[in-house]
Amino acid sequence: MKQQINPKRPSPCHCINTRRASRAVTQFYDDILKPSGITTSQLSLLKHLEIAETATISELAKRMRIDRTTLNRNMKPLIEAEFLEIKQGKDSRTRQIMLTGKGKDAVDRGWKLWGVAQASLKEYMGEEDLAKLVELLSKLEALAP
Repeated sequence: MKQQINPKRPSPCHCINTRRASRAVTQFYDDILKPSGITTSQLSLLKHLEIAETATISELAKRMRIDRTTLNRNMKPLIEAEFLEIKQGKDSRTRQIMLTGKGKDAVDRGWKLWGVAQASLKEYMGEEDLAKLVELLSKLEALAP
């Protein structure tokens, strides 16, 4: 994975710099996940559901720290691919989301490649820098409880 570091000219805006880095990391993971047929965002959604087993849209959106509209939009291709199933919840106002067998297979395929991406990023960044990055990202995430 040894790539030559080619830093972009940083912006004076901390938000822009953070978003640029986020997009670069997402693209890096998406490229590695491509053979699985799912993206990093889709794997995240599927993995959250695998852990929860079932959740309402509101519960899943809260866990993933995204709004319900974004979650619904992200779920659409996963429902069409028959990776997710939505059933009536305990009352008429809620819907329960769960993985299907195909969804579990997609998680398995994606998770193996996710491990490759993790190892590659660790090699690229180095263990010490990566640990510091995780610490700093956690601090940033705490800005919006």
